Amino acid sequence: MAKRGKKYREALAKVDRTKKYNFEEAVKLALETAYAKFDETVEVAVKLGVDPRHADQIVRGSVVLPHGTGKTPRVLVFAKGEKAKEAQEAGADYVGDEDLIKKIQEEGWLEFDKVIATPDMMPAVSRLGKILGPRGLMPSTKTGTVTFEVEKAVKEVKAGKVDFRVDRGAVVHLPVGKVSFGEKKLLENLATFFETLIKLKPPAAKGQYIRSVALSTTMGPGIKVDPMEVRNLMFKYSGD
Repeated sequence: MAKRGKKYREALAKVDRTKKYNFEEAVKLALETAYAKFDETVEVAVKLGVDPRHADQIVRGSVVLPHGTGKTPRVLVFAKGEKAKEAQEAGADYVGDEDLIKKIQEEGWLEFDKVIATPDMMPAVSRLGKILGPRGLMPSTKTGTVTFEVEKAVKEVKAGKVDFRVDRGAVVHLPVGKVSFGEKKLLENLATFFETLIKLKPPAAKGQYIRSVALSTTMGPGIKVDPMEVRNLMFKYSGD
C-alpha cells in the first residue's frame, strides 16, 4: 500500500476513527481537513440495506441540489427541429442529431458531462450505448434525461441536478458541493439529497435502509457519520 503524504496524515490525525459524528460536526471537520490548493469537492457515500443483484432493489434517481455542485456541466442535447431550438435557448452547450452521433462514434468525442435526448431520437442514440453507458452518460427516462420537456431538463441540469445509482457494493456516492460553499450550503444540499434517497427506498428492501454514511473531500480522509442523524439533518436543513 502506498504511503500517504504528510498533509494527509495530519488531516487524518484530526479525525476520531472510532466516532460517528453528527452532520454538523462531520461537515465542519471535512472543511478543516481539506488541504489541497484547489477547491475540493465534498462527497457523501451511503451504504444502503439493499441487494443490487435484484432488479427490484436497485436504487437510482436524480436530485436538484439547492446550491448545485459547484460545477456547471456541459450539456449535450439530441433533438431536432423546434426541440433543438428550445435546447439552444435553454442554454445547452451542444445540440444536434445524427451529426453528433457520428462525431461520437467516429471521433470518440466526449467533451460533455450530461446527455439529454428527446424520445424520438432514442432509436438513433441507442447506437451509442456501449460508449455512453459505461460512462454513466446514457439518457434515461428514470433520470428525466429522455424527455420532450427539453427546456426544463436543460435548466435543471445547469442548476445542479445530479444523478446517482447504487453500485454493486450497495453504496451510493454523490458530490454535494465544494469546500468553498461553507457549512450551511453543504448541509442544505445533504438534506435535499437524503430526502430524495429515502423516497426511493425499494419496497423489497428489508431492515435498516441507511446502514452507514461517510463524508470526505477530494483529498481528505473519510469521516463517519451516524446514520441515525439523517432525520435531524432533514428537520433542520430541509427547504420545505
